[in-house]
Amino acid sequence: MCRWAAYLGEAVFLEDILTAPCHSLIAQSHCAQEAKSPTNGDGFGLAWYGERPEPGLYRDILPAWSDPNLKSLCRQIKSSLFLAHVRASTGSATSRMNCHPFISERWSFMHNGQIGGFEKIRRALENSLSAVFDQREGTTDSELFFLLMIDEGLSADPQGAVSRATSRVLEAWRRAGLEPALKLTAAFSDGQALYAVRYATDALAPTLYTSIFRKGAGRCIVSEPFDREGGDWQATPPSSFVTMTRDGIDIHPFAPVAAKLALVG
Repeated sequence: MCRWAAYLGEAVFLEDILTAPCHSLIAQSHCAQEAKSPTNGDGFGLAWYGERPEPGLYRDILPAWSDPNLKSLCRQIKSSLFLAHVRASTGSATSRMNCHPFISERWSFMHNGQIGGFEKIRRALENSLSAVFDQREGTTDSELFFLLMIDEGLSADPQGAVSRATSRVLEAWRRAGLEPALKLTAAFSDGQALYAVRYATDALAPTLYTSIFRKGAGRCIVSEPFDREGGDWQATPPSSFVTMTRDGIDIHPFAPVAAKLALVG
């Protein structure tokens, strides 16, 4: 599966997190230690916030470790909020439109995980979208989940939108007569705060960590630590929703309504 990293705080050069550390995201693209596959070479992407409300976006299909343009951009761009992702495809084609992060107006989103049996419920989920269907550019389950979140009121209620989007996926499985199989470790932002969720329908939710960066200059949230010796990394428990602002980090339990109903009976 994929690897990703996000940062919020004082403006820093992207390279300080994405290319310079000993186990940076670029290093993880060919040598991940906490992923199902150590290689994440099916493209990469950056979304960063600056003077405008909407993020800048750079994505390509090359392996992150072999793109000199990526290293040059990371060395020159300074941002107080950014998301970066290296991709290991779970079935969809390697194309620029399938690379994370995905953006919609001021929102950006990236994902590590998978909707199991996606091809069997994809059409039902796509048909359930309202006007946001027109924003669909690629073929990944991750982008579709992001659009479900927007459809469920992401701007007004981030945690509720993720919960309701998850419930729609669970309901699609139920209607198709399939056993739910969702792995969801995602990060997303509106340019002001960072949000993340760690959830799975089994006991194997993909990893998620938070840390303070450079003695309080900022905060990181990542799928895998990029500096195991110098960082105070805190593992986020499964079934959690994280809200990260410049003032602190809040972690709350996460359980979609449909999952709760299934447990009841």
